[in-house]
Amino acid sequence: MASEPSTQSRVMFQADKREEPAHRKLGKLTVKYNRKDLQRRLDIEEWIDGQLHLLFDCEEEEIPELEIDIDELLELTDEGQRTRLQELLQECGKPKEEFINGLLYRIKGLRKMSGPLKK
Repeated sequence: MASEPSTQSRVMFQADKREEPAHRKLGKLTVKYNRKDLQRRLDIEEWIDGQLHLLFDCEEEEIPELEIDIDELLELTDEGQRTRLQELLQECGKPKEEFINGLLYRIKGLRKMSGPLKK
């Protein structure tokens, strides 16, 4: 389609007066959480996921709605953690003590993510 510039109407948008500079200054990035702690937590969550597949002996879509909140567990006493995990896993027909013991062992020494990082 050939167009003639003189007969074609144009729509112009007024640009914002505060345009971004060609290159922005990079701000300082603060790190709230230790990278090792984050990796350890991720490893634990992946372990939990794998163990739940074994416990319920099914695909991910078939696992009952179950959320194991590590931060919630960290707020509880050792016995409270064990009781909470037993409550969450009550629908599971397989023995779950090995899973519970393994999880409690893995979360020892973890810090809550919502709290400030202390050095």
